[in-house]
Amino acid sequence: MSDSRDLGVIGLGVMGSSLVLNMADNGYSVAAFDLDHEKGESLLNRAAEELQERQTQQQCVQVTTSYTELLQSLRSPRILFLSVPAGPVVDDVCEKLIDAGIQADDIVVDTGNSLWSDTEVRQAKYKGKFIFFSTAVSGGELGARHGPALMAGGDKYAWTRVGPVLEKIAAKVDSRTGKPTEEPSEFSEACAAYIGSGGAGHYVKMVHNGIEYADMQLICEAFQYLNEGLELNYAEIADIFESWLAGPLDSYLLEVSVAVLRQTDPETQAPLMDVILDMAGQKGTGRWTAINSLELGAPAMTIAQSVYARALSARKDARVRASKILDGPLSEGVGEEKQSLIEALHDALLCAKVSAYAQGFELIALAAEDYEWKIDYGKLAKIWRAGCIIRAKILGDIAQSYADESHAQENLLISPVFAKLLSDKQSHWRKTVAKAVELGIPVPCLSSSIAYYDGYRCERLPANLLQGQRDFFGAHGFQRLDRPGTFHLTWEEQQPQLVQFK
Repeated sequence: MSDSRDLGVIGLGVMGSSLVLNMADNGYSVAAFDLDHEKGESLLNRAAEELQERQTQQQCVQVTTSYTELLQSLRSPRILFLSVPAGPVVDDVCEKLIDAGIQADDIVVDTGNSLWSDTEVRQAKYKGKFIFFSTAVSGGELGARHGPALMAGGDKYAWTRVGPVLEKIAAKVDSRTGKPTEEPSEFSEACAAYIGSGGAGHYVKMVHNGIEYADMQLICEAFQYLNEGLELNYAEIADIFESWLAGPLDSYLLEVSVAVLRQTDPETQAPLMDVILDMAGQKGTGRWTAINSLELGAPAMTIAQSVYARALSARKDARVRASKILDGPLSEGVGEEKQSLIEALHDALLCAKVSAYAQGFELIALAAEDYEWKIDYGKLAKIWRAGCIIRAKILGDIAQSYADESHAQENLLISPVFAKLLSDKQSHWRKTVAKAVELGIPVPCLSSSIAYYDGYRCERLPANLLQGQRDFFGAHGFQRLDRPGTFHLTWEEQQPQLVQFK
């Protein structure tokens, strides 16, 4: 078999098969492989249907039956994309490729949701055997098929070879409007970028997913506030959310929420919302983000609260029992306030969204400093404007803030455009959180987002008392405002003395 195919793809599940067809649509010939041969047959059937008359599926997509045949089908030096579950499966495939004869200049690109530190371990482990590279993929099945957001990381030489492919298959944005576009032109910008060395690509995808967790939870809190607090039905809430899509809250996740709220169950014809069990699943990336924020000392509290909210939702049986025991507040309802509360909620959701993004970007900045990555934050915001799950209008403002304002490099909250927005709308933010508490509606992300804002703008926090407490019971010491050094007070003595630690 001749070395004729441009690219190889291993793993033909939902994402892998969609990537194959995307590559074929963009003029690449692809050799594909999966241990499950039925998936290969399914891919060929999809290719025959979806690639239409431009090329026959046999010309642009070939399904191979072994790792050896896959390697023999590719033009050297080879580029192979892995679309397999994160974890041991990645290493198993890599070892199989070594056994099949992969070469030192071949590139293996991990497109899964691997933990960034695992990616760095693999880069070292396979050095000299092949080049292990990564590109995180965001956008789900539709993104993979028609244009995802791609965050690459690893060896810069590998980017020079893989980058043109990623830029071609990625989602596109019109540079004049900042909006997604399907029509290629001189103004098209690809939502793909080299993020940095090591595991930088997978790291920012992890934080992307953490922001996604927060954004989803914020919308869910807004829904519950409108549904239970303001006694609006699903259709009314869908109408409100849809009206918000015309303004600064425009986002893919809000658009998805409208669709879910309006959907009926095909079996019972009841609203789909009434038959979905209120227990949220998670695959780990949000939890990884929260854990890493703790390791770095980054206050990503809204992201962490979104993970906790999913964990609490999983305690369904306990919540059912508690609902019969624990009383909520006595409320007289909202009466004529309803419209003003809806307007306030819009602003609260916008402010909370800014706060969540600020926490995510601050976490990335602290990681970049700690792990010695050089990340272009403006470019990162740009590639998230299309293809990915958190694509939203606000990302254009974030990208512009990093381009124009030095304050954004420290924290988006003090970037002039966002500082003014938060200042102007904070009263509605506070009103919404206070009303939710009054009504007994849980809003962990709305409330933690404003706590982050208030904590960040507070010149002096009560950590002085906390340090005094720690020194009292544990002799941990404290620093002073009037001179450098670490000090301890001999609390147990009748007349405590100040001692400076060496």
